[in-house]
Amino acid sequence: MDRFAVVERALRTAAPHALVDVVTRTLREQYGALDAELRMADYGMRTLQVVEAVPLTSQPLPIDDSPQGRAFGAPEPLVLGDHAAGTTVAHLPVSVRGDRVGVLSVTFPREDDLAGLLPELRELAEALGHEITVAERDTDLYVRARRAARLTLAAEMQWQLLPGRACRRREFSLGAHLEPAYAIHGDNFDWSVSSDHVTVTVTNGMGEGIEAALLTNLAVNAMRNARRAGLDLAGQAALTDQALYAQYRGEAHVSMLLMRFALATGEVEVVEAGSPRAWLARDGKVDTLDFDAQLPLGMFEDTPYTTEHFRVHPGDRLLVASDGVYETVSKAGEPYGDHALARSVTANRLLPPSQLPRAVLRELAEYRGGVPLEDDALVVCMDWLGRPDRQPEH
Repeated sequence: MDRFAVVERALRTAAPHALVDVVTRTLREQYGALDAELRMADYGMRTLQVVEAVPLTSQPLPIDDSPQGRAFGAPEPLVLGDHAAGTTVAHLPVSVRGDRVGVLSVTFPREDDLAGLLPELRELAEALGHEITVAERDTDLYVRARRAARLTLAAEMQWQLLPGRACRRREFSLGAHLEPAYAIHGDNFDWSVSSDHVTVTVTNGMGEGIEAALLTNLAVNAMRNARRAGLDLAGQAALTDQALYAQYRGEAHVSMLLMRFALATGEVEVVEAGSPRAWLARDGKVDTLDFDAQLPLGMFEDTPYTTEHFRVHPGDRLLVASDGVYETVSKAGEPYGDHALARSVTANRLLPPSQLPRAVLRELAEYRGGVPLEDDALVVCMDWLGRPDRQPEH
């Protein structure tokens, strides 16, 4: 059995809480490593924190200003030599289907060129990412390592709903970020991929605290229930609307933008039920996508919903934002969505979708001039890659 298979098998059979110990031991035995350290990105995507029995025992590292942070956002591993110590450290991003969750740093007792080892080490980091995802069903170790501060109960409920922060297939690349990370009001994003479609929803809940979390949980789970039952997009909106009205009798509602993309053609079905809005970057221009505004979900009994259609082309970038983004005003009183959002998308056009939402929200913070957020700020970004064997239709 080759050494990669030995490490992979050891990870598959390890106890959920022991993955770091197992990967460290097997990297020593099979690759001659001195040590290994796993750091996870926190919910705010600001720091990388060591996975350890007692959280925050070790000093967190900033994502924006550390070798591990550079590796977290880079397309390739980062290899650094320490001449004084006579060692080389390979910082390897840990990801799950395009969603980067942390960085595995492996130290070797030499300053040799690691180029020949890197392909195997990258695969091992990906295997570790998959095992962490499975292990999180049975242990809190990795979830606790993602927290730079204690979550409110409402935030805990909201984060458990999220599918991840990124997803990639050959036809598209998705990324999303939500602020504030530790005391959430009610915004949410969700996506699901089948062999034929990817469905993306952005929810803007009303209220705050536990009430907002309960409302959003009901809305998202009703929408998932309808989607998994095979209902079309309008049917998903209608069932969610009915579930919310049955519970709250119109006293509480959510806004939701539902979009379903046909992977083969780029044809998009849309139901806009409230405030989340979308922008399309194409051929160097960023334009607002205007849809027929329909009633938020749960306001009235048996509200009918209809779908609209448009088409995305390879090279298109789609951005969806909650009202906490586009309604935020500068000191001069100008909403961020009027002009600044489009400028930010253009200025950050070279960033991948996994990084663009955070960049937009970072610029939003500067736009506010240091004024704290009064609402959740949520950004979802999709790059449409299409299928190489299909020409776009106009």
